[in-house]
Amino acid sequence: MKDYLEKTKKGLEIVKISVPERSYLYRLAEDFLEMARAYNNDAVHFYRKGDFVNAFACVNYAHGWLDAGARIGLFDVGTDDKLFTLWE
Repeated sequence: MKDYLEKTKKGLEIVKISVPERSYLYRLAEDFLEMARAYNNDAVHFYRKGDFVNAFACVNYAHGWLDAGARIGLFDVGTDDKLFTLWE
């Protein structure tokens, strides 16, 4: 479980919004990032309480938001295809 939390924490540190700040997609990227952070915070909360089932569910949602944002081009994650599912 701890490995999943560490991977998502690292993912949150890596992602950078890649779309122009004045575009609608920037707001969408911010929303994806906010969702990832919120689910990650929930995962950490549940993990500390010993509720590993909910922690696991939340960390997967968190990473899913990051991965989806990277996949559709909202986030720049470089060439990190270990943490993210890149198109090419």
